[in-house]
Amino acid sequence: MVDYLIFLAISTSIFALFGLGLNLQWGFTGLVNFGHVAFMTLGAYTTVLLSFKGVPLLLSALFGAIVAALLGLVIGFSTLRLREDYLAIVTIGVGELIRLVVNNQDLPVGDTWISGAFGVQSYPIPLSTLTPNLFVKILMIGVLTLLAGLTLWQLWRWVRASQPSHNNKADKLEFVSRLVLGILLALLSAAIYVSGAIALYDYNPKAGLMLLSLVTLAFVFWRLEILVRSPWGRVLKAIREDEEVPKALGKNVFWYKLQSLMLGGAIAGLAGAFFAWQLSAIYPDNFQPQLTFDSWIMVILGGSSNNIGTILGVVIYFAYDALTREFLPKIVSLDEARLGAFRIMVIGLILMVLMLWRPQGILGKKEELTLGK
Repeated sequence: MVDYLIFLAISTSIFALFGLGLNLQWGFTGLVNFGHVAFMTLGAYTTVLLSFKGVPLLLSALFGAIVAALLGLVIGFSTLRLREDYLAIVTIGVGELIRLVVNNQDLPVGDTWISGAFGVQSYPIPLSTLTPNLFVKILMIGVLTLLAGLTLWQLWRWVRASQPSHNNKADKLEFVSRLVLGILLALLSAAIYVSGAIALYDYNPKAGLMLLSLVTLAFVFWRLEILVRSPWGRVLKAIREDEEVPKALGKNVFWYKLQSLMLGGAIAGLAGAFFAWQLSAIYPDNFQPQLTFDSWIMVILGGSSNNIGTILGVVIYFAYDALTREFLPKIVSLDEARLGAFRIMVIGLILMVLMLWRPQGILGKKEELTLGK
């Protein structure tokens, strides 16, 4: 159970990063990106191949993010001056193009070249060779405790913000819904914290990777929150609603769109580095278009143009995935293939109900729903 909770925490933090990049592009700027996985693919392969050349791992991940941002630059220069549907079409094509190129191209792994179809294995992973003393263990557990405390504090603020007004049934329902969801998320956070603390004290390299991924997620979330609340972020929202308005105010709309596409791509590239480190071996088929559409589900579920909502959508998605894998076979008598299809059908049904109940997502703002339409 401890190992599984650590795996769940790493997966959640990776896809939270991935979703934050998409939320910046779509939720805040209105850029329709259906090939978001392309940025993750470049980030993962750049990080892994550079690490074989002796580049420090964190520096390799930074270079992976830069390469992913450069992909955003290329895509942006070719599409952002055209209608927005061109961006959607081009990103789908680029995502598949990169996956197919990696699958059919020989890759430089160390001093040799191997076929991309065989995948890349046995690359170094952060903190895998660390043998921490007692002081380092306590320090790592302290950092994890700080992250857990910040998470619980944000949950408390979120629930408290929905306290009902007098005799308002809708507000009371909203408050009860948030309270129940907040308690469930707090219990999940506590379970992950306890598992992580145990694994860090007895030092499991995966626990070290979990801590690193959570710290990275916290840093990226913090910086993004500052950015989207700044004048730069307000210009992005204005572009999303009606780009003619910021144009009339003298803003270079093309340049702002390009910045958003590049920064969102860089964040996805960073997620790709952690994705590769978690898997310990990467293959082209690890980067199917399904990952992009999973991230769209997470962003829509939590509420676009809301970074906390994106993280909440990721947590709910992975909680649903974990619970249905464990308990659904005991309820529904289906073979493995049909069971997987049934789980996808159920989450589709959940999204349909959500769109009827809260079309803006769980934390989204209804006034920002139209995206200029």
